[in-house]
Amino acid sequence: MASALFTLAEVESALPIVRAAVPPTPQYAWPQLAVRTGADVFVKHENHTPIGAFKVRGGLVYAERLRREQPQVAGIVSATRGNHGQSLAFAAGRAGIAVVIVVPHGNSVEKNAAMRAFGAELIEIGRDFDEAKEHAAKIARQRGYVFTPAFHRDLVIGVATYAYEFFAAVRDLDTVYVPIGLGSGICGVIGIRDALGLATRVVGVVAKNANAYARSFAAGRVIATDTSDTFADGLAVRVPDATALAVIRGGADRIVEVSEPELVEAIGIYFRDTHTLAEGAGAAPLAALIKERDRMRGRQVGLIMTGQNIDRAAMLDVLAGHVPGQPGGVTPHLPV
Repeated sequence: MASALFTLAEVESALPIVRAAVPPTPQYAWPQLAVRTGADVFVKHENHTPIGAFKVRGGLVYAERLRREQPQVAGIVSATRGNHGQSLAFAAGRAGIAVVIVVPHGNSVEKNAAMRAFGAELIEIGRDFDEAKEHAAKIARQRGYVFTPAFHRDLVIGVATYAYEFFAAVRDLDTVYVPIGLGSGICGVIGIRDALGLATRVVGVVAKNANAYARSFAAGRVIATDTSDTFADGLAVRVPDATALAVIRGGADRIVEVSEPELVEAIGIYFRDTHTLAEGAGAAPLAALIKERDRMRGRQVGLIMTGQNIDRAAMLDVLAGHVPGQPGGVTPHLPV
């Protein structure tokens, strides 16, 4: 069953843990987005958290359980492209637990700085997230630390609290678009949707250049890709999690792939229409809605703005209409 990862009672029990550090985030109906898409659009602003991303909710729940059940734990180690690592550093610091975060070479300079500021020991190794994850597991064994995966039941329960807030605040959502990294966010949305008995469709969004989940969703089994060449680091996963894939296949209506120029345009639209700073993954749901706007016209739609942590250099490229890292690739502007 799609919602079998957790019960509604478990998410409600997690709310006080999350609330101790994260007030409920807002959901706004932005009129210019409605004009642009032809849909009644509500944005769930998970960029309004202490780390600028939804992941903090899961880290808080994970760290609290670990502190309670393993008070003598030496530390934790995990791999990330940024937001998961910030979440663990923030939450582990509050719980008094040492944390090591492994990132691939070339990772976001500003996300790296944020993780260090939150108290993490940062190690750069590997060519991408999946290679960094392999090294993180080795470090955990060497140091006797707990290896913390980027997809874990505690993390899903924690991030599901944003879906709980969203569905309570906005009734009768026809469809919610959710970006897919390793899958905790969309699994949380599916689980809460099912627990509440709602008919809302859940649509996953991936980068076309990192489409392992889309391929796996279609094939019914985990299919890894050789590369995840997207500037949207929150979407840059080559190897899907089997548990997450099962939940997504059981509960998602479809998965939409968006291109790098479409992600750039969505970030620019958020900035122009709402003055909201969005990272690539955070803008992916809007990119998917724009791609499907004829299909969604007249419907009430939710977009999960998962985060705002985009580097300054990348944002400058985006505002100039370029794909970060690809000078000269001017993005065509979509009509209002």
